[in-house]
Amino acid sequence: MSFLNYSTREINFKIVYYGPGLSGKTTNIKYIYEKIKKDNKGKLVSLATETERTLFFDFFPLDLGTIKDYKVRFHLYTVPGQIYYSASRKLILKGVDGLVFVADSQTERYEANIESIQDMLENLRDYKIDFATIPYILQLNKRDLPNISPANELISVLRRKEEPVLEAVAYKGEGVVDTLKAISKQIMSEIKNKIG
Repeated sequence: MSFLNYSTREINFKIVYYGPGLSGKTTNIKYIYEKIKKDNKGKLVSLATETERTLFFDFFPLDLGTIKDYKVRFHLYTVPGQIYYSASRKLILKGVDGLVFVADSQTERYEANIESIQDMLENLRDYKIDFATIPYILQLNKRDLPNISPANELISVLRRKEEPVLEAVAYKGEGVVDTLKAISKQIMSEIKNKIG
């Protein structure tokens, strides 16, 4: 799904942060945006209505190098989590190169996580994207709250393919950069395997 821009010698990858409403997708993106140097990132764009937020921006990672003399650029997107924005979520998944599922660890959000992951898998099937091969990370967010499900319980119900699982407290930045590094490395490894 990656996009080659021959004139700028760039290869573009799309990473989508998926998950239920208010799970921390936006918080992840905003934290990452704040940590990247101004010269290496585009504008943070927010498409917002009264009840929906979709954020995206692009950046050049400094430590991943090049692929066949092409600079690497990542485009990060969030999807609106509310269940009635299914069409928006599906549209944002188009052309995705890597996925981060941001699970809300709070016990009362247990079912919302399951519904959201099923929605994600269904949307991938509609685009004929093979979930078995797409780079994918499961992030368990809000691990600092008192009313959370045990990590092993969330992993047993949400993990789908032995993907890496990272714990996070996104508003503090804990686990956020590690999650981004993990998904970026998977994408780079995948593309290098394809092009030899």
